[in-house]
Amino acid sequence: MHTDYTTADALTLNRTYYRPGQREGHYESFYQRGNHPTEPRAFWIRYTIFSPTGMPEAAIGELWAIYFDGVTGEHVVAKEEYPIAECAFDRDTFSARVGDRVLEPGALRGEAVGTNGRIAWDLTYKGDEPPLLLLPPKMYTGGFPKAKNLVGVPLAVYDGTLTVDGRTVDIDGWTGSQCHNWGSRHTDYYAFGQVAGFDEEPDGFLEIVTGRTRIAGPVTTPMVTFLVLRHREREYSLVSLRQALTARADFGYFYWNFASGDDTVDVRGRFTARPEQFVGLNYYNPPGGIKHCLNTKIAACEVQITNKITGRTDRLRAGNRALMEILTDDRTHGIAIRA
Repeated sequence: MHTDYTTADALTLNRTYYRPGQREGHYESFYQRGNHPTEPRAFWIRYTIFSPTGMPEAAIGELWAIYFDGVTGEHVVAKEEYPIAECAFDRDTFSARVGDRVLEPGALRGEAVGTNGRIAWDLTYKGDEPPLLLLPPKMYTGGFPKAKNLVGVPLAVYDGTLTVDGRTVDIDGWTGSQCHNWGSRHTDYYAFGQVAGFDEEPDGFLEIVTGRTRIAGPVTTPMVTFLVLRHREREYSLVSLRQALTARADFGYFYWNFASGDDTVDVRGRFTARPEQFVGLNYYNPPGGIKHCLNTKIAACEVQITNKITGRTDRLRAGNRALMEILTDDRTHGIAIRA
């Protein structure tokens, strides 16, 4: 599979960027998500650094865990916070610890307890797909955008157990991804999506974001869309700045339409989710303030891929295994904030 970066480069990007004591604001998350092979059930576990601008002494580690259950409609959410001195995020290799909860290559173990539930995990994961970059490689070392994103292990396969409010959930071949994001501030308004295996095309993978952010004061960037799709041994990387600006997309809280392409391919599709499939989360922003994240891992996604050379069109669908997140300052979305 052709890529514009080496695997070694991407593995380097998957190490921690945070420098203890830095005064520049920073957030950084290493998260895992996995979906049941056939049912609308999923987990999301996140090891996070948050350091507010100009206050390095206030830096903390956050531990998040969510179990989405689309069968019962009952989603369990847990979050813990620790002083950064009780955490360890390695700048030389892939490794994270919040309290005594650990994440390492191929495994994660821990427990999170919050006012909305208790989730423990003992999981292993593996995957041999090359890492995926959602931005042009040069943007990972530049100052723009302020938020970066990497999929370290696409199509990761998870095994082990979750314990959700005292109930054991066997994780046997659930598919998802190991991901990493970081930056000095959150993108101001975005929709973010991922599909790790479509219903009839289990080797397919989609990563996409549509968003805009402030440049200075009230001035914002235009809405841009970065998209990478892997399908049948090909990678469609529609991430140049020109492609991002000319892509078409619109989203609300429970839908998202998108279309992008180049001279050889047209990729378009739609994410949808019902309000009851989301949980609401508070995301601290390093410059100050709190964003609301509407978060689900059991959304639906449909994608149409048209080869402009041959005229062939393929259609992909994920009925209940798509990641969909909306980040917003709006407080009228109607989704209860759970953590």
